[in-house]
Amino acid sequence: MKTLPNDKQEILNRIAALRPDSPRQWGKMTCAQMICHLSDAFLAPLGEIEVKPGPVPVPRAVFKFAALRLPMKWPQGVKTRPEVEQGVGGTPPSEFEADRAKLVSLVERFVAEGSNKNHAIFGKMTEDDWMRWGYLHCDHHLRQFGV
Repeated sequence: MKTLPNDKQEILNRIAALRPDSPRQWGKMTCAQMICHLSDAFLAPLGEIEVKPGPVPVPRAVFKFAALRLPMKWPQGVKTRPEVEQGVGGTPPSEFEADRAKLVSLVERFVAEGSNKNHAIFGKMTEDDWMRWGYLHCDHHLRQFGV
């Protein structure tokens, strides 16, 4: 099972392969917006932004287990929380290379520091849960842009 500590270099290599004009395979975000979305998503467990809890279709523990532990790719088109959604409350892109460097720095920090925060959708998270989430969230959006 892939996680950020064990597979961080893979994720960083894939982030490095992104280009401002990398075409999306699905969704509405541009590549630059996706980079900012991932950065915002890491700022929440690092305690730098607050993302309010959202509804889930089944009990949170079941939803979290399915999302983090079952061998499946995350589905396309899942609604995100407004605080990290591009065009709503998410950080807008500025300069592509600077935004990418910020994301790389946040991935490094997240792996080093971890989190003791609750996730807005999954609720209470262990350190292993957070590191699995970090890998899966990055993987989902990097696949969105073909890397």
